[in-house]
Amino acid sequence: MAFTRATGKHRRPGRTKRTTTHAVGVAALTTTGVIGTLAAPALAAEPSAEPSVEQTGLTQAVSIGDSVAAQVDAQAVAQEQAAAEAAAKKKAEEAARKKAAELAEKERAAKARAAREAERKRLNTFVAPIAGSYVSTGYKSGGSLWSSGSHTGVDFHAASGTSVHAVGSGTVVEAGWGGAYGNNIVIKMNDGTYTQYGHLSSIGVSVGQTVTPGQQIGISGATGNTTGPHLHFEARTTAEYGSDIDPVAYLRSHGVNV
Repeated sequence: MAFTRATGKHRRPGRTKRTTTHAVGVAALTTTGVIGTLAAPALAAEPSAEPSVEQTGLTQAVSIGDSVAAQVDAQAVAQEQAAAEAAAKKKAEEAARKKAAELAEKERAAKARAAREAERKRLNTFVAPIAGSYVSTGYKSGGSLWSSGSHTGVDFHAASGTSVHAVGSGTVVEAGWGGAYGNNIVIKMNDGTYTQYGHLSSIGVSVGQTVTPGQQIGISGATGNTTGPHLHFEARTTAEYGSDIDPVAYLRSHGVNV
């Protein structure tokens, strides 16, 4: 009995075609992640001359891709962390510089205030007109040596050539010959009082000049009406003769020990 070979649409696909199609489907499933649901025996049950899924290298490519992605992610995290650390370091350095600048400015301001205070204090201090000297003739001492009948100031012991100093801050209102006082200087003090320095051998200041405590203004001598070299010192309420006050009490009231 003769058999007729099936033809047309009912013809069974060849073995090679089935295997190829199966491999392509497996590759597609591998790409989409579905391959994990297939049982291993189903793959092994179909012998084929075509390469298996493992042989195509698809699984290996997926594994390598995951590894590279993990490395990229780790590198990105490390870079972000390094950038954050650098930004934090820069911010800390800027804060430190700002703090150092503020501290330096405070120190400069404090030094400036201290300097101003020291200068103010210095300008408000008083000193003796002759350093290391003493009063040789007191205030209101009587005798024929004085036209008013009494001493209108005090005499400080001083050899000729001794430095004479302004007792405080003020402005020179007289500098020159003063008759019986010889070469003399009158200073209007900053507190409104006046001081006089007489019998000088030389004068070192001029009218209108400002002076400070302890500044040398002249040299002691014996000019004018005197029996010998010394410094005649007066304290006055005005620049004129006759307005004298006790010079020792005046100096002591300003902290000078005489």
